Amino acid sequence: MPLTLERQRHRTWRAVLPWAVGALPLLCGLVLLEWQVERNLHERSVATARQVVNHVERILDSVSAAAKILAPLAGRPCAEVTLALREQVTRNAFIRSTNLFANDILYCSSLFGAIHEPVEATRYTEGQLWLMDGNTVTPDHALLVYRTHQAGRGVLLTVDGDHLITALQLIANDEALQIQVGTHWMGADGRVHLSKPPLTGSTPISLYSSRYPFGVHGGYRAHQSLRTLYSHYPALLALLCVIGTFIGMTCHWQLRRASSSRSELDRALQADEFTPYFQPVVRTSDYRWAGAEVLMRWQHPREGLVSPDLFIPYAEHSGQIVPMTRALMLRTAQGLAPYAAFMDEGFHIGINITADHCQDFTLLDECRAFLGFFPPGRVLLTLELTERKLLEVTPMTLELFEKLHQMGVKIALDDFGTGQSSLSYLRQFNIDYLKIDQSFVAMIGGDALSQHILDTIIELSRKLDLAVVAEGVETEAQRDYLARHQVDLQQGYLHARPMPLEAFIQALAARSSSGRLPPDTPAAIMPG
Repeated sequence: MPLTLERQRHRTWRAVLPWAVGALPLLCGLVLLEWQVERNLHERSVATARQVVNHVERILDSVSAAAKILAPLAGRPCAEVTLALREQVTRNAFIRSTNLFANDILYCSSLFGAIHEPVEATRYTEGQLWLMDGNTVTPDHALLVYRTHQAGRGVLLTVDGDHLITALQLIANDEALQIQVGTHWMGADGRVHLSKPPLTGSTPISLYSSRYPFGVHGGYRAHQSLRTLYSHYPALLALLCVIGTFIGMTCHWQLRRASSSRSELDRALQADEFTPYFQPVVRTSDYRWAGAEVLMRWQHPREGLVSPDLFIPYAEHSGQIVPMTRALMLRTAQGLAPYAAFMDEGFHIGINITADHCQDFTLLDECRAFLGFFPPGRVLLTLELTERKLLEVTPMTLELFEKLHQMGVKIALDDFGTGQSSLSYLRQFNIDYLKIDQSFVAMIGGDALSQHILDTIIELSRKLDLAVVAEGVETEAQRDYLARHQVDLQQGYLHARPMPLEAFIQALAARSSSGRLPPDTPAAIMPG
């Protein structure tokens, strides 16, 4: 199998080093390491809870604005104001229903028109918010009710609990968060409870809004912090010694495997075995090819075509992904440049990069060299930033991204929604494209909650003025749904599978205005 070589002779340092790695750091540095882990978890809990508070505040700001518009209508006959109530429901994406009351009697609703129900002001925290577990229309379905009143008259507006659930699931997909309003709280499961929110097992945190009467409680579940708790108990030292021995043996095995794997990847790089495959990206407007994503494949001399899942994660871990990507960019440019005439102006070429590519300004030279193979403006180079490694924000990385944009290179955030730093990248870097992960596209046609998540991502990109690329489009239903929601670009097996250079050039020629290959085209690319 790839990434395996014949075993080398036993060496003394290979036997000693794993035990040193397993014993010394484990026994001497465990306390400091676990303290740092706890500190990092706490900081992440605070940041995540703050994001949820800000998100809910933005929802309530939108609802509050609608309430100010409707407040002057309170007390007027229902027949005169029903249309205005329903107009606000239509205009505001967060509002589920609008209602008017006078003298603590609900008398007009956007859902039912004229109605007569008492309004219990004591249910509203600080007279403003009430987290309900449902109503007669949707029992057991969370609702957040916003109340504003003056001189015995006022407005009630309801927000669907799905908006709160979406915030908890998207922003804090690996934490246990709850939103609390008064004595009621709700978790990511959407159920409303009348009690105190449960404490999390690790790094508990509570943040409260300064503008609305609600709070967010969060932290990490107990199983994520058990390692840190164990380090404080002396009775576990014997167990830690056993673990240290196991780590030492595992490190010894991994060291031998890693050494041989690195050598084989270096050999494959020298032999130019990493080849580009191209998966077209189409415009949703007319389904014409707008470009292609370049995918790395390993043409192994014995095993044939190797799946990228087998070697790319290791290459990223070992740092070899940078020279491999550099070679892939050069091979891509050399292979496509003779056929640039087949490409529309501004043809997108997407290259995947990781945090390792952003450690210095070498990436600028590589992009400049890539674009130099093509006529000016013919190719639009897009760097697709993956999240398998965290990219730290430094003055150097910010300057690098700025210079890439000045060069005309676009930045895309790949597999958006699956990493822990997607929202952080949007806030800190100048991103041009969002690539929606195929797991979200596959939700189309599924349950309503899953579809809400996809809709929220699309709406977020529209509000941030970002272009959207949907990956993994495999059915016509998915294609049509994305078209209705004005997703800019699509990519997936429905449109085209990844293909080698020869097949890609032939397909490009077939779609070009001339459809003719140059006379010096290699025989492997010529049709027939």
